[in-house]
Amino acid sequence: MLDEKWVILGAVLNFSGTATYLIETLKGKVKPNKMTWLLWALAPLVAFSAEISQGVGLQSLLTFMVGFGPLLIFIASFINKEAYWKISRLDYFCGGFSVLGLLLWATTKNGNLAIAFSILADGLAGVPTIIKSWRAPETENATVFLLAGISALITLLTIDVWNFEHYAFPAYILLICALLFSLIRFRLGKKLDEGVIDRG
Repeated sequence: MLDEKWVILGAVLNFSGTATYLIETLKGKVKPNKMTWLLWALAPLVAFSAEISQGVGLQSLLTFMVGFGPLLIFIASFINKEAYWKISRLDYFCGGFSVLGLLLWATTKNGNLAIAFSILADGLAGVPTIIKSWRAPETENATVFLLAGISALITLLTIDVWNFEHYAFPAYILLICALLFSLIRFRLGKKLDEGVIDRG
């Protein structure tokens, strides 16, 4: 187990990845879906508040950074003419889960419920980016997901109390970042699609 101060290094790595994506957003090299990045900001910030209320401590810094970075990218996306709003039923569904998580947390004071709904909302919000990373990986940046995944792994390695409020969000972030990094960096979707076409 690592000392919990390693979480600070993870936060720096996470922000480095965010800065890379932020610069590429401002230059128009990536095409973020504004709704996805807005929801990716909202859900972790709800989970961060719940983690603080549950006494998680320094490990909650990862969850904060996972929400703060997308908030910056969402704001930057208004400068990028290639960024777009694409509000689907799924986006409303995800936004509804985020709001529901907030309401349930406010009424029940059950932080774990808010964390669970935040993970669900964040995962659902990521579906459009997962699909885009499968179909058009060149419109995304793998570095942001690699560094966020490393940050999540560092956070997991610092945990000495293995309960839901401590491990749930970092474990989720590690899994979704590993998926997105693999799809973008190795262009798995395109390779599999081409393989299907070649065999057809």
